[in-house]
Amino acid sequence: MATCKTDTQAGASVRDRLNIVIVGSVDHGKSTLLGRLYADTGTLPEGKLEKIQAICKQQGKAFEYAFLFDAFLEEQQQGVTIDTARTFFQWAGRQYILIDAPGHKEFLKNMVSGAARAGAALLLIDALEGVREQSKRHGLLLSLLGITQVTVVVNKMDLVEYRQDTFRAVETEYRDFLSRLNVTPRFVIPCSARQGDNIVHAGARMPWYTGPTVLESLDNFSSEVDKTEQPLRLPIQDVYKFDACRILAGRLTSGRLRVGDELIFSPSNKTAVVRTIEAFNVDPPPTQARAGQSVGLTLNEQIFVERGEIICRAPSIPLVSTTFRANLFWLGRRPLATGTSCLLRLATREVECRVTAIHRIVDANDLSSETQTADALVRQNDVADITVQARAPLAFDLYADCEDTGRFVLVDGYDVSGGGIITGMIQDREDTLRTGARQRDFAWVRGNVTTEERAAHYGHHAALILLIGPDATGKTFLAKQLESVLVAEGRHAYLLDPENLRRGLDADVRNGDAGEMIRRYGEVARLLMDTGALLISTTNSFTLEDDRALDAIRTLVHPAPMLTVYMSRDTGPAPAAADLCFTGPEDFTATAHDVLAALKRNGTLTDATGTPSGFQVSI
Repeated sequence: MATCKTDTQAGASVRDRLNIVIVGSVDHGKSTLLGRLYADTGTLPEGKLEKIQAICKQQGKAFEYAFLFDAFLEEQQQGVTIDTARTFFQWAGRQYILIDAPGHKEFLKNMVSGAARAGAALLLIDALEGVREQSKRHGLLLSLLGITQVTVVVNKMDLVEYRQDTFRAVETEYRDFLSRLNVTPRFVIPCSARQGDNIVHAGARMPWYTGPTVLESLDNFSSEVDKTEQPLRLPIQDVYKFDACRILAGRLTSGRLRVGDELIFSPSNKTAVVRTIEAFNVDPPPTQARAGQSVGLTLNEQIFVERGEIICRAPSIPLVSTTFRANLFWLGRRPLATGTSCLLRLATREVECRVTAIHRIVDANDLSSETQTADALVRQNDVADITVQARAPLAFDLYADCEDTGRFVLVDGYDVSGGGIITGMIQDREDTLRTGARQRDFAWVRGNVTTEERAAHYGHHAALILLIGPDATGKTFLAKQLESVLVAEGRHAYLLDPENLRRGLDADVRNGDAGEMIRRYGEVARLLMDTGALLISTTNSFTLEDDRALDAIRTLVHPAPMLTVYMSRDTGPAPAAADLCFTGPEDFTATAHDVLAALKRNGTLTDATGTPSGFQVSI
């Protein structure tokens, strides 16, 4: 539910805006406070108050200010807020977006989404009940989300006869708790939302309190940092193709963009220049865009990038790794354990991941934590310090540097089961290779023939077909057959046998350095693929027949795709990295055509006219 308001000060301009989340345990009075805030400032829509009062009279129940915002039928029946309600109002030249977040444990998931965009918080505590477990959890969660601008509102002072000693006891306990989270509340305000004390006007029944009202405290919050002045981050939402034109669509989470800017796509390291900025029903089209805007881009060349890539600009580019450390708030019913697999969503990217380590689990009541053993479990509503490893490289920022690309959620099954912030990048085993490949790609000397022109000429995109598995003889036969079939079709294909590198480029590698062998192989493959070639190769000469070798080769040939074909003489399980699996084939010509069919399905081989057919491969 959203309520739009205008400033009561006629003609007042908006100097800035601020998102504020209102949190607190169930029945501590969040919705009542919101209702009173609007009613006492006179910023409700005309007739809104009278309408709700008439409904209450018709239903024979007492009017509550909370009814102004808990307008959903189910919420009124249950008497609790069950969804995150965003309301807007303008006061003293500032626009506020107030986010009323649920308080029940069952609704914490909604609170996470509600608090995610907030720059400040009002945290309510019932003066009669005092500091509850949920109050501490909310404080911890706000701290994890990086929200340090907090005003604590001690509500329902009318239920404790406006006693100063009761207020001071709550204030002391909660200030001490927040201090251990490195959060210092700007104000701690005693109030009664039901009676209107210290919400908009000072409460005459609490003469011992001389601080600001809740409304006045809002003006003391600092405005959010202008994201336009931050480094460019534009996660690609989708790619649309119209004839020969490809439009990249997405929302600028930070920074600004202009026609003519040279862009970097992360983690693929591809580069291109902005040719046009597209906007719906705008003539002439804009020449620049800024944070918060959703735009479409066309580039000076038709590079192939996918949803999930992050558009940035040098020198400020995201971190890239498969592994990071994070603070996680777990909401799932199933406990989270080391080795648990989930779907990770970060900006517009979705990738499978697993938890590789649980370092600490924090007790929200006393903030105690212990170093965890390998069999530790993170249970529902626990907060933990964990390490996450994704199946493919991710582009991200530390949350302290860029909120939108430093925040993620974990999906367990079909349910969002956890949310967290990235606190550190962990160098994975391909980091050195990835850094070298990135520097190599940035400095790559390009000719006048573009990648797309090569693809149109040959009728296919460059790719690596890597034959893996224990059947060395079968891999060799299939590799040679694939080359023959592809060349017979007029394709630009080449059999790159690693044994040739061992006899040539690899001749001076000492002590059988398998890692260096793979590095050199990957660099040669990258050079040949830059000619637009379809490379066919085997792992017969590699001593590393595991995921590490495959990950290293993927890193070096990226962003070109790699199709892995597993060959074996038995019917044992194939590795997860295999795209195709063949067990003891006798007709290698038929098997070769099966591989070609897979290349057509994933878009590597284009149609007969040589026109690209929508290359969409995730590697």
